[in-house]
Amino acid sequence: MNRSDAEILWEVASVLARDAANVSRAAGRPRPNLPPLLFFTDPERTPRPWETAARLPAGSGVVFRAFGASDARETGLRLREATRRRDGLLLVGLDAELAEAVEADGVHLPERALTQAPALAAARPDWRITGAVHSAEALANAEGLDATVLSPVFAAGGASASRPPLGMEAFSALVGKARTPVYALGGIDAGNARGLIGSGACGLAGVSAIRAAFGPD
Repeated sequence: MNRSDAEILWEVASVLARDAANVSRAAGRPRPNLPPLLFFTDPERTPRPWETAARLPAGSGVVFRAFGASDARETGLRLREATRRRDGLLLVGLDAELAEAVEADGVHLPERALTQAPALAAARPDWRITGAVHSAEALANAEGLDATVLSPVFAAGGASASRPPLGMEAFSALVGKARTPVYALGGIDAGNARGLIGSGACGLAGVSAIRAAFGPD
């Protein structure tokens, strides 16, 4: 574990969560109980994700994206065990049946599947439902979500590598118009995370940077 990077990321995530909660209370808006930090898994970039999940700060969240992997159920159960030990949230990407099978706390929907959110929320009011958004249009049309994950804030790898980064000014402007809490995702690391303080984001999300900071040495 790189303790200095881990401490910076958790500190910033906690500040964002606290500030967002204060804004919600001041405006009289109900706010779901959300983790400050979301670790997104990826079969290629985060091998053995349960090892990182087991080292996250208590109260963090994991978004398990199986992408059709043959060992999805086994990995999901390992993540469920790790998150329970850390009093953390486990969401499963897109696959509601897999979420049920591993007793996850909800699902995370890619932008292409956001229309599923209202029905899922009605069928499983006990679940947390988050969704990925990459544009002002998607953010404005998102319904039935507890939170959105807006990306990429900075230049990023993985599926967001081909998308131009929003930059801090555009990201903050979009957060200000959102109807749900918004997580920041994309190219965030210990070197630039502090720049998100004051943006209105409710927390941080990441893939490789979180694995590098909190994962096994």
